[in-house]
Amino acid sequence: MAPPRLQLTNITKRYPAVVANSNVSLTVQPGEAHAVLGENGAGKSTLMKIIYGSVKPDEGTVLFNGQPVHIRNPQEARALGISMVFQHFSLFDTLTVAENVWLGLDKSLSLAEVTQRITAKASAYGLDIDPSRPVHTLAVGEMQRVEIIRALLTNPKLLILDEPTSVLTPQAVEKLFVVLNQLVSEGCSILYISHKLHEIRALCTACTVLRGGTVTGVCNPAEETNASLSRLMIGAEPPALQHRAVQTGATVLKVQALQLAREDQFGVELESISLQVKAGEVVGIAGVSGNGQRELLYALSGEDTRCDASMVQVMGQPVGKLGPQQRRTLGLHFVPEERLGRGAVPTLGLAHNLMLTRTDAITSSGWIKLGVLQTQAQSIIDRFKVKTGGPNAVAKSLSGGNLQKFIVGREIDAKPKLLIVSQPTWGVDVGASAQIRGEILALRDAGCAVLVVSEELDELFEICDRLHVIAKGRLSPSVARTDATVAQIGEWMSGLWNAANVPAEAAHAQA
Repeated sequence: MAPPRLQLTNITKRYPAVVANSNVSLTVQPGEAHAVLGENGAGKSTLMKIIYGSVKPDEGTVLFNGQPVHIRNPQEARALGISMVFQHFSLFDTLTVAENVWLGLDKSLSLAEVTQRITAKASAYGLDIDPSRPVHTLAVGEMQRVEIIRALLTNPKLLILDEPTSVLTPQAVEKLFVVLNQLVSEGCSILYISHKLHEIRALCTACTVLRGGTVTGVCNPAEETNASLSRLMIGAEPPALQHRAVQTGATVLKVQALQLAREDQFGVELESISLQVKAGEVVGIAGVSGNGQRELLYALSGEDTRCDASMVQVMGQPVGKLGPQQRRTLGLHFVPEERLGRGAVPTLGLAHNLMLTRTDAITSSGWIKLGVLQTQAQSIIDRFKVKTGGPNAVAKSLSGGNLQKFIVGREIDAKPKLLIVSQPTWGVDVGASAQIRGEILALRDAGCAVLVVSEELDELFEICDRLHVIAKGRLSPSVARTDATVAQIGEWMSGLWNAANVPAEAAHAQA
């Protein structure tokens, strides 16, 4: 019999504030899709980085194809045949897609050859991307496509995927799974991290469960249910959401005939976008990444003030020319899709990151009330169960899901009148996802107007009262969640909506 593709024995990694991995052992066979399951902060990403050579273990051994290895860096990992798609992307913003991919490939290839290979892979796997685009012009979902294509181009023997579908549409996930199943059939091994339990059950035939940095179970996920996997991972099933019908109030956000030219050749032009969000409702916007979500969110948050003042109104006031801080004084709070860099300053502590959107700890003379910041940050940490070393822990030290909980918690804790949130549960475990979604519904029930932009249809159907779809810079009519179907929304994602297939309820809601 062939030796295991990967065998970890008693891997331990300590940091000053936490033991990320403690005596972790894991075996992956050739041609096996193996899931690593655990809640945010369980040590999954640290373990994957050890395998990929970007983090060095303090103790333990690693065997690859039966041979002991000491992987000192990602270049050595790639030479062995190990590729990884990170949850937090490792791309250079100022370089093009092709140049980013070229950096990780055999230097005997020319940039033109790499560009051709990217185009071929993108076409074969349905991961649409333009090799000539600078990375800084891409939306999060498009960046994830780049990472996946870059990994696939190395023809890996072991492919590590850390939340690869978190911002992909259901159609794109189906195409990716066809690719992954084909790779497995050809002998490639896959290590798969995801909080989407139905994906793990569909793709993987083995699963190692981590809790608090230690292995708490090994199973075949195909023989488990979502409920039993949840119990293995977090010790309980997430609570069911209570979605009650409420009476909506006054219109809080009104966007009318919003027109915005693209800022560069790779942007998306917004065409006559109109929508309303009333107090006491959650309105969702679905769509494939790169269809104008970024441009629309910038216009709503105040980061782009090029539109006419009256095109965006908050609480009846024209705000199209106002910046983010001025809009916050009217009660608009915003959660961007990029956690590090826009949602939080990576090198600042959580308490100081509050000052990005909260000014109540700053005196009129400009002094910072550090005690107030610490207390506020600790309150958010406790309320949203953020796993961290405390309010002074720097943002980049948190796992992706825990940082997301803190950022969403920071804006919800501000008691907004209008909350605009992009990808609210990206990379967040099932328990925390249920908590965030429950907090959003509680905010709605308290009379807040909520606009959610997400590429997770399950999420939108779970928390929204009405749904729109954005495609090629155009916004569909709204449709009541109770009248919408996944098939219909998927069809609208291609821009295929017209008067013939818009339900009467949708036309009435839009009016």
